[in-house]
Amino acid sequence: MTTEHPPAFEPTGSIELQSVTDSKIIGVSLYSSRAEITRLYKFSVKTGQNQVNISGLPNVLEAESLRVEGRGAATIHDVTVSTSKGEHVPTSSPELAALLSKREKTSNALARCEKSIASLEQYLSSLSVEHLDVSKLESVMQNYDSTGEKLDAKKSELTEQLRLIDADIVLERARIAVPHENDKLRVKAAIGVFAQGEGDVEIALIYAVPRATWTAFYDIRVDMSTKEDPISLIYKAAITQDTGESWDDVPLTLETSTPTFGLGIPQLPQWNLDVLRYVGFRKSKSAAPGSHGAMDMGRLKMMERRSLAQSELLDDMSGGGFMAGEEPMQFQGASVTSKGNFSATFRVPGLVSIPSDGEAHNFTIVQLSLKADMSWVSVPKVDTKAHINARITNASEYTLLSGTASVYVDGSFISRSDVPAVSPKESFDCPLGVDPSIRITYHPVIKKLSHSGFYNKSANYVFSQRITIFNTKSITVDRLKIIDQIPTSQNSQIEVKLVNPALTLPSENNNTGMSSLKAAPKTKNVTPQVLNVARGVVAQWDGVDEPDCEVESLGLDRKLNWVCSVAAQAKINLALEWEVTASPASVKIEGL
Repeated sequence: MTTEHPPAFEPTGSIELQSVTDSKIIGVSLYSSRAEITRLYKFSVKTGQNQVNISGLPNVLEAESLRVEGRGAATIHDVTVSTSKGEHVPTSSPELAALLSKREKTSNALARCEKSIASLEQYLSSLSVEHLDVSKLESVMQNYDSTGEKLDAKKSELTEQLRLIDADIVLERARIAVPHENDKLRVKAAIGVFAQGEGDVEIALIYAVPRATWTAFYDIRVDMSTKEDPISLIYKAAITQDTGESWDDVPLTLETSTPTFGLGIPQLPQWNLDVLRYVGFRKSKSAAPGSHGAMDMGRLKMMERRSLAQSELLDDMSGGGFMAGEEPMQFQGASVTSKGNFSATFRVPGLVSIPSDGEAHNFTIVQLSLKADMSWVSVPKVDTKAHINARITNASEYTLLSGTASVYVDGSFISRSDVPAVSPKESFDCPLGVDPSIRITYHPVIKKLSHSGFYNKSANYVFSQRITIFNTKSITVDRLKIIDQIPTSQNSQIEVKLVNPALTLPSENNNTGMSSLKAAPKTKNVTPQVLNVARGVVAQWDGVDEPDCEVESLGLDRKLNWVCSVAAQAKINLALEWEVTASPASVKIEGL
């Protein structure tokens, strides 16, 4: 609408609009905790000042977020928002009064009919041989049957009429019990519009409402027989709204950003240290045990405890409680949708209808075909099962919000998993359950004991552990990781040495010795050790392939792993051997 200075205006005209019936929602932008609604109103104005009163807006409408836009030869002057009282719920109606009157008449007629039947029965039972001639008995019985039949038919008719009237009364009472105005839609907006001439104009109301949210969830389908894009990820949205107004056939946009207002960079307060001082209490130099000097020391300790408690209370008040008196941030109605690296916008295809019922309504956003690196992991010392993991790369332009996922492998439901927040080009891990076709046997450990030395004898323990892997699949399994460990010495009299595989610690490369439990100083350009122990099998310290791996810390926890490639219907054996030396031999070792 134009913003030029309006001419002198004529007396005010009033235009009454009901929001639900006189407008249409032309857009909904749904965030994680609120929605922004755009409603379009079309109406005719007269020349001069027009007062447009729009009723039936939702009670939860945030007044500070309301803004008005328009088209046409008119100027918007002012906008005010108010809340009307709920309409009185009627308890009666002319239809109900007529039904109640009809019911009373029908009920009385039924009572009279039942009384007539009772009187007829009483008359018949009162007849005796002394008062009734036998020749007249047939006529009396015929009159009884005829009269009784008429009364029975009338009773049945009146009973049915009464049943139908009662049903109509129930329906009418249910109808009039519903208020004409939805009690959740009692907000009114008054808009001053100055028109330069008669004609049609359009006004759009844009406002924010809470009680509307959407959450992401996924179906992840894995085709184990496909190497190219084996992951099919179906991105879904669960939408819930209880705003009071129904969203019927609306274009819906889902926003991944979370609106925040007035959020600034936090400031660090001053952090001071001082000496704790005690005033009024000191120990007398000549005080003997049990004297007042000892009592002063007891009071001194009590005072110290109180001072520490007060100090902790002040720390709590200054560190975490200073925001308690601040006003909570309010949504100011700013509608900024970022489409860069910080957030994404999803437009749900077509038009959708979401009633204000507080129930979740599910929609599919998009279906993606993604690449994934499949791997298997087992810790046979604890559990011999092989767990499948997919390292999925989000190669799409969509930002994946955190949510739950139903995982299907080769068409069968496997498990439920959690998908973290994933930006485009970022990767995440998705566990795919247990693979029963990979069978792992963790054989019993073999232990040998020997002694060495002449004067200072030492006890040498050699342990051998064998692990067998059988791939019953018809295809080769790559990147099968088997994790195991050797013990860590906590005493200088006990030395632990890894014999097979012959992995060395980064600290050994710096001549610090195997038994050192402290990390060596950081060195530059240290390459983690990887040993080829068999065809398709490499051994390494556990953690080498982690993205946040610190080379200097590898092996300090004495955990190692083998990364294997096992051919179809093939078996491989892994060997782990370590040596424990106790000096002197009489040392009792705990934990073996």
